[in-house]
Amino acid sequence: MKKKNLISVVGPTGIGKTRLAIDLAKHFSTEIISCDSRQFFKEMKIGTAAPSEEELAEAPHHFIGNLSVEEYYSIGQYEEDALKKLNELFEKYDTVILVGGSMMYEKAVIEGLNDLPEADEENQKKLQDILESEGIEKLQEILRESDPEYFAVVDFHNHRRLLRAIDVIWQTNKKYSELIAVSQDSRDFKTIRIGIEAPREELYDRINRRVDLMMENGLLEEAKSLEKFKHLTALNTVGYAELFKYFNGEWDLDFAISEIKKNSRRYAKRQLTWYRKADDIYYLPLGYAKKDIDKLMEYINRSFNV
Repeated sequence: MKKKNLISVVGPTGIGKTRLAIDLAKHFSTEIISCDSRQFFKEMKIGTAAPSEEELAEAPHHFIGNLSVEEYYSIGQYEEDALKKLNELFEKYDTVILVGGSMMYEKAVIEGLNDLPEADEENQKKLQDILESEGIEKLQEILRESDPEYFAVVDFHNHRRLLRAIDVIWQTNKKYSELIAVSQDSRDFKTIRIGIEAPREELYDRINRRVDLMMENGLLEEAKSLEKFKHLTALNTVGYAELFKYFNGEWDLDFAISEIKKNSRRYAKRQLTWYRKADDIYYLPLGYAKKDIDKLMEYINRSFNV
């Protein structure tokens, strides 16, 4: 039986993954699976730069706006759901597109999650006490000292990620980054990864402009409508956490917007650190021309032995 193919479009926030994924889906007459964990939530369209109605109409997408912020959804559940959807799509298509900048969620699909220990109740209580008494900064410090490699790529504003990593480190006496680096299940489909690269200054400029556009498109109103959920994990993220501080009077609006830009750039930097370690990503330049796409198609055909 002919092996099925997965094309994974990766890269930092704001680089243009959505457009490339749609163009590839149209070329192969196929569908798209999102592995952007923030775009799962239907109430967070503007702040997560979810594909527009027009973009969604260009190619079928899965795992976009499929959940409410009030629903808990783990990466393990996503792996199971995404593989099930992928198998359904492979019944119809030889090639499917995966797209998103959530690094661990892409890894869950293409390699599988590692067999990590369950949460230790004692560790979790101890870490929760530290969080409540000394703040998230103390957890960041513990992880930075225990595992600088993972700290360089983790979303360190997300306390759940910090709690989980430190708990596993304490249980295993091993670095979390080492434990998750090992590939797990072999997959019965072939994967190639495609990225878009740009000079750092150009990427940062794109991110800054995108935040301004989000504000023009109604991010402030979207965040206000979600303020009552600010304690939920889904909202503990860039673009919302900063505006919640504006709403409660900690920051003025201009400063909150500048912090969204700064934290978005920091997130992009962590994504770049993660992808730089990979040697299997084919890169297109930002603003790629037809000749670049022609070379990409040659590479895809060669890789998939079409």
